[in-house]
Amino acid sequence: MKTHTPLSSIAEIQQLMLAAAQTVSAEQTIKLEHAVGRVLAAAQIADMDVPPYDNSAMDGYAVRHKDVQATNRLQLTQRIPAGSNGSRLLPGTTARIFTGAPIPPDCDAVVMQEEVDVAGEQILLQKAVHIGQNIRRRGEDIAKGNEILPAGHCLAPQDLGLLASIGIAEVTVKRQLRVAVFFTGDELVMPGQSLAAGQIYNSNRFMLRGLLEKLGCQIADLGNVPDQLDATRATLRQAAAENDLVLTCGGVSVGEEDHVKAAVEAEGRLDAWKIAIKPGKPLAFGHIGKVPFIGLPGNPVSAFVTFLLFARPFILRQQGQQQVSSTPCQARANFNWPKPDKRQEYLRARLSLGKDGQSVATLFPQQGSGVLTSCSWASGLVEVAPGQIINQGDWVRYYPLTEMGC
Repeated sequence: MKTHTPLSSIAEIQQLMLAAAQTVSAEQTIKLEHAVGRVLAAAQIADMDVPPYDNSAMDGYAVRHKDVQATNRLQLTQRIPAGSNGSRLLPGTTARIFTGAPIPPDCDAVVMQEEVDVAGEQILLQKAVHIGQNIRRRGEDIAKGNEILPAGHCLAPQDLGLLASIGIAEVTVKRQLRVAVFFTGDELVMPGQSLAAGQIYNSNRFMLRGLLEKLGCQIADLGNVPDQLDATRATLRQAAAENDLVLTCGGVSVGEEDHVKAAVEAEGRLDAWKIAIKPGKPLAFGHIGKVPFIGLPGNPVSAFVTFLLFARPFILRQQGQQQVSSTPCQARANFNWPKPDKRQEYLRARLSLGKDGQSVATLFPQQGSGVLTSCSWASGLVEVAPGQIINQGDWVRYYPLTEMGC
């Protein structure tokens, strides 16, 4: 009697893959302006305070609180624009001050210009003044000696601004991950060519290249490989020779023309195959020598979903990032899902705001693994647990694509 090997759970395979991910050790120092998307090799420590001095939070008038307790009329004696320093305030005087300008000695409040009447060289205060109002204190943003960004942090544009604010011009980052990618399927042709009978365009090539580029990978695109075992083995050897990861798409199922699984087993080892997920059951993970291998399914939706759930976290961990998982949110289902599956499902959905102010998830009408339109239309994925039935109005777990790097 034929027996069926139980499918591995998503969590099992994710844990197995992340445990096997080896962070790239090589580092390089680059100019700050080129560092967006790169991963810090070391924690960044501030060697100065930000702001470096007490300064005005707005355009207005610098005053001494003890003066305004006695009178609401002050003599205007100074003008302090940003980039210049004022002198100590004398009793009964004020300084015209602008946003970012240093607070003059003995000043302990700034009155915004909208709360002052100006009469010649005097000002008349319209409201009560409180000590410290409208003053940004030295070190309020960053204190000298504090860690501002940890090792393993992927630099976003706002992080570059943060580093620039403490005078950093160069950063040491992890070397970019080198990923070799190739595709299988004799039916695949490139856009721009004419389609013969039985042929389709290789949409996966452009989708996966885009996903890898957004992760900051250096891509070795080995193109389309013939549906032959020897050709697949040779390409696997070539891919593993100079790269940190080998990624394939297609050929990991059980058909007679699916040679990737057999080729991986011949050239290395297969650590996982067949996952309890829909779409994307024939995902494969293994090694060619010491180089990790991920084999994605050929159906475009399956390739997209499994890349986000398995390949992306693995790549992030290889890059040295610690935070690799995506965070779901809760939404109300604007649909019924009455037929539970034994596998965990990921449905392409779009989020909107309901009349009650709650987030509502609506499904794309066609959820087939070949309907790539659903991925382009969707703003996220609804997770359906094995055996789960969903009725309209139920709470569901929703993963925004923006949380998954899309």
